[in-house]
Amino acid sequence: MDDEISLRVYADPLARWFVTEAYRITDTGALIAQAGEQLVKAGIPLYRLAYFQGTLHPEFAGKGYFWRRGQGVESFSAQHGLFESDAYRDNPLPAVLERRKTVRVRLGTIEPQAPVLRQLKEEGATDYVALPLIFSTGHVDALSVVSDQPGGFSAADLDRMFMLQFAFTRLVEVHSLRDTAVNLLDAYVGHAAGERILAGEVRRGGGQTIEAVIWYCDLRGFTRISDSLPRDSVITLLNDYFGAMGAAVTGAGGEILKFMGDGMLAMFPVAVPAQRPFIAQRAVLAVVDAQRAIDDLNRRRAAENEPVVRFGLALHVGEVNFGNIGASMRLDFTVIGPAVNYAARLEKLCATIGRPVILSSALAALLPEGDVVKLGEHALKDIAEPQPVYGLPQSAVTG
Repeated sequence: MDDEISLRVYADPLARWFVTEAYRITDTGALIAQAGEQLVKAGIPLYRLAYFQGTLHPEFAGKGYFWRRGQGVESFSAQHGLFESDAYRDNPLPAVLERRKTVRVRLGTIEPQAPVLRQLKEEGATDYVALPLIFSTGHVDALSVVSDQPGGFSAADLDRMFMLQFAFTRLVEVHSLRDTAVNLLDAYVGHAAGERILAGEVRRGGGQTIEAVIWYCDLRGFTRISDSLPRDSVITLLNDYFGAMGAAVTGAGGEILKFMGDGMLAMFPVAVPAQRPFIAQRAVLAVVDAQRAIDDLNRRRAAENEPVVRFGLALHVGEVNFGNIGASMRLDFTVIGPAVNYAARLEKLCATIGRPVILSSALAALLPEGDVVKLGEHALKDIAEPQPVYGLPQSAVTG
């Protein structure tokens, strides 16, 4: 019996495409688009093909990919909380994703109650089928197919698609696992580090020397605040602060490397020496954006009688080692080196001299003369000679 099924599958050109060509497609949207085109080419009366992918991501719970005949693919991200919403509950998908049921609704013969089905019927759809895609891990995604042919899908149409359900599941499981790995690595180690880890840089001590602008920032008075506020208020403050700082860094092309209590370490890689002035200016613009975001945040927090955020931030430029540091079974992909240490020491001066932002002389030398203000020479821990330090003009952060 199994041999008979295998012969039927491989005799079908559509099935052969799924097992010999589709696996080469690495972009999920492109896979859905080409799958839809192949189904139509094979004579399936398909109007819409939709794939619903659950994932692990700090900002959204999953993605949906929608292909319509003659219109290509559209995708959307589903925010966390969607699965508790009426829009989701009043939908065929809960039965598919939660109870692993196949759902068929003959739209040509009934007036459906679910809003999504009513919309499809208004578009001319006649048949709707949604089925679970059960991964080897037990996770369930969903696929729906919609026809606009009078009478909908035939028994032969459905038989062909059900035979391909398992091949399609294996394809999207690979996509889903890869996307989840990328999402988690981006969230927990940063995009650049995540790319290197996925590329195979996992050996302890492995890495490379790169040049970068180093960003080191820290909250002022955090110990006092954390001792006086409820836990949830402390977490909210940290998230607000890191949100403002992190958005400024990533928005300017920088890479957040780690959060250390109330501190944040980030970098702006310098690919070639000729880029140094451009990268330095971009980092300074990120500082300005961060300062303005913190000012906006503080106005809101003050209006709510919450403690405002004060910070110190240092920028420096130099060579660092970017790679794996840690124990044999627990690594941190980060940067180390004298440039990082210097930036950390420099940041401590912010409280001493009463400036929120301090630039090293190496960083200041890359900027136009009028864009920096010299703040004198100051002693840094474990450095013999006083170091010249610089700041930004007040007009740079007040606009």
